[in-house]
Amino acid sequence: MINIAVLVSGGGTNLQALIDAQASGILHSGKISLVVSNTAGAYALERARKAGIATETILKKECGSQAAFEEKLAQVLDSHGIQVIVLAGFMTILTENFTARYPRRILNIHPSLIPSFCGEGFYGLRVHQAALDYGVKVTGATVHFVNEIPDGGEIIAQKAVEILPGDTPEILQRRVMEQAEWILLPQAAETVCASMLGGE
Repeated sequence: MINIAVLVSGGGTNLQALIDAQASGILHSGKISLVVSNTAGAYALERARKAGIATETILKKECGSQAAFEEKLAQVLDSHGIQVIVLAGFMTILTENFTARYPRRILNIHPSLIPSFCGEGFYGLRVHQAALDYGVKVTGATVHFVNEIPDGGEIIAQKAVEILPGDTPEILQRRVMEQAEWILLPQAAETVCASMLGGE
């Protein structure tokens, strides 16, 4: 199986979706071997511990710089034999120095249909607010490979979600998670891991 690391910053709902997918057999070509948080005390770490997954916390302020943070992160990933990295609500932009080490091996989930409402500054509720402000009738989620451009990597999978009358950013965020993110991310992780095992 392919060793997967999940990088988190907060509550870890997408991490939980991956853990659940592994338990149910949807994710079977890869194994979540490590969860790394850049936030001390993130609830995602508790989710990982409950599932028996190794955890690490790496704080940028303790590293002193982005470059030092990324170097420490790479060392931790290497020490666990990580082959695929999944960003699941990871609130740090990774530079080309880091992403170039793992070409087509870093996945991210973004809560819109890229190229809409994406790029620098578009994260969390801001994405859903922008979709509502613009008046689009359909939004969704996108899983893509990560490169040095925020939300700029090759798209792996997308799933559309309808916007309904009376939606607030919070209501829309929940629906996109339930109907798109939590389904799409485990499927995409499985697709990437399976293709690596198959030597594609």
